[in-house]
Amino acid sequence: MEVKAVTKYVRISPEKARQVARLLQGKSVEEALSIVELVPRKAARLLGKTLKSAVANAENNRNLNRADLVVKEALVGPGPVIKRFRTKARGMAGRILKRTSHFTVVLTNE
Repeated sequence: MEVKAVTKYVRISPEKARQVARLLQGKSVEEALSIVELVPRKAARLLGKTLKSAVANAENNRNLNRADLVVKEALVGPGPVIKRFRTKARGMAGRILKRTSHFTVVLTNE
């Protein structure tokens, strides 16, 4: 049985978050949670919240045991981009793209 949790509009670049998401795929939930705690990145903290939410969904909604769960997928997709401008030399403006992400964590007990 599959259980998922989605976090949307997270204020981090998808490229940075995918580096941490790749570490979680195929791991047991306990191992994934320990990885998230030890990796010193903002993306690890944010993915950890989504992972804990997926575990809570599995335990409360589907009555699954936490020890049996495995991270099937940890996906990071792009969200909307917030566009800002910074002043540059000679009266010009440089575009700054503030990227957002959508996280999806899928757990399975198989």
